[in-house]
Amino acid sequence: MTWLTRLIRTTAFKLSLLYLVVFTALSGFLLIYLSRTTNQLMAAQVVQTVDAEIRGLSDEYLRGGVRALVESMERRARQPDASLYLLMDFAGNPLVGNISRLPTVVLEETGSNVRRMRYTRSGAGEGEDSREALVRIFELRGGYRVLVGRDLGEQQRFATVFSDALQFWLISVILMAGATWFFVSQRVMKRIDGMAATSRTIMEGDLSRRLPIAGNGDEFDRLASNLNDMLDRIELLMQGMREVTDNIAHDLKTPLTRLRTRVETALRESGSEAHYREALEGALDESDGLLRIFDALLRIARVEAMSPEAGLDRVDLGALVEELADLYQPVLEDEGGTLTLVAEPGLAVMGNRELIAQGLVNLIENSLKYGRCDEETAPQLEIGARREGDRIAVFVRDHGPGIDSADLDRVSDRFVRLDKSRTKPGYGLGLSLVNAIAKLHGGQLRLADAAPGLRAELDLKPAPAAAAVVAQETNIEAERRKGS
Repeated sequence: MTWLTRLIRTTAFKLSLLYLVVFTALSGFLLIYLSRTTNQLMAAQVVQTVDAEIRGLSDEYLRGGVRALVESMERRARQPDASLYLLMDFAGNPLVGNISRLPTVVLEETGSNVRRMRYTRSGAGEGEDSREALVRIFELRGGYRVLVGRDLGEQQRFATVFSDALQFWLISVILMAGATWFFVSQRVMKRIDGMAATSRTIMEGDLSRRLPIAGNGDEFDRLASNLNDMLDRIELLMQGMREVTDNIAHDLKTPLTRLRTRVETALRESGSEAHYREALEGALDESDGLLRIFDALLRIARVEAMSPEAGLDRVDLGALVEELADLYQPVLEDEGGTLTLVAEPGLAVMGNRELIAQGLVNLIENSLKYGRCDEETAPQLEIGARREGDRIAVFVRDHGPGIDSADLDRVSDRFVRLDKSRTKPGYGLGLSLVNAIAKLHGGQLRLADAAPGLRAELDLKPAPAAAAVVAQETNIEAERRKGS
């Protein structure tokens, strides 16, 4: 009973029941309409046949009199078909025909109207029932009356067959609809129960579970696929949050310990004012470092929380790369290094210019900090933007020691610092911010061995043509005005 109650309450049951009622009603209406139309058509054909017989007999009478009429009716009455004939004199006595018995009231009526009557055909057996016919009686000169009709047995048999077919059709429709509803409901219920079971498992904490996909591309598959993508995103965010929490606990422990040690040392040791000032300045430096870490984390969180469509403008990457090259050219010249610019003209993306610039600045700063083999080697950088297929690559390349292939995938995670770079200042958040900026713009951060050095590039989607942008902005403005 519980299973039946759940089944009746489902939307599939209600929709199936509605479709069954509507389809059955439409089918019944259609079949009844066809039955009535067919009966009317057959009745009209009977009337036309009777009228044609009457015209033919009238012509026979006009040409040859009663004798010709009698011969014609005898000949026609002997034919084994559904036509009925009867010739009566002025006294109502039958002269010729194939009808042995019919109601007296019929013989007393004449006129042009067609009417139904019960009759018994000549040669019928004793126990045979009377039959129904459609007849017309007309009167000739001399008081003769002629009855011409058509047996309705064929029409009635057709109506009976049609009625049986209608009943069979309706019963078949109901049974097939019921069976279809049962199997569809079972399938739907199975899919829904599977989704509900998986959802309960996920709510219990197992974020690795995913909704089942049948693979037939129906609406349940599309829903499950979208929910699985959402669960992938949630799992990634939860994993990132756990990693951030672990990294914060690990990487902030050292500066917090140093800060506490400085304060404890200053309080424990009696010293001069200069000694206390030095301790306070050290504590202030450690506090500034902690604030910079949290500022970087907040900046990454804000970028990841931004909508991809928010604040996007057309950004000329060639001009942006040239500006950054002009900004850092003196820095490299002061250190005896070189900066090479490789920028193709006409490259543009839809994005946030400040964020893209921030990402490139982080890549350049990383290359200046880590992109040399030793302190005596002058830095050599190459920055640029070029089209690669249907994408645009904005890259920064150095000629330093590079990164091992095993570390390329994890170096952009938060607080990841390689062993050979731990002696240099930094918190391991620069590439994480660049990665977040790339994802915001529908791209990705790619790191590759440049042999020698490291090549870091932002893979971005090019902006649409200028005409398309103008048309899009016009449509957006029109929709905004329409809504207001």
